[in-house]
Amino acid sequence: MLTNKQKKYLKQLGHHLKPIFQVGKDGVTSHQIEGILQALEARELIKVKILDNCTEDKAVIFNEIHLRAHCDIVQIIGRTALLYRPSEAKIISLP
Repeated sequence: MLTNKQKKYLKQLGHHLKPIFQVGKDGVTSHQIEGILQALEARELIKVKILDNCTEDKAVIFNEIHLRAHCDIVQIIGRTALLYRPSEAKIISLP
């Protein structure tokens, strides 16, 4: 669980990031979860976007990603979420 100070710091770091994963009409697949896990291990902080053709509710999708990838949702703006999970390499030093 992240504190408000840590979330604020991560929001600053993630502001200029581009979404590297997109969830489409098929929803969240196990292949996407594997990719998200690999990206979180390499970067610790990523953005995921839900495309307009996705019929599922965005809260359900982001909750599923949160549970399956064991990551923290730092921020949700519209259909884009900023995700964080510390890796073994400890790339980001939280306050």
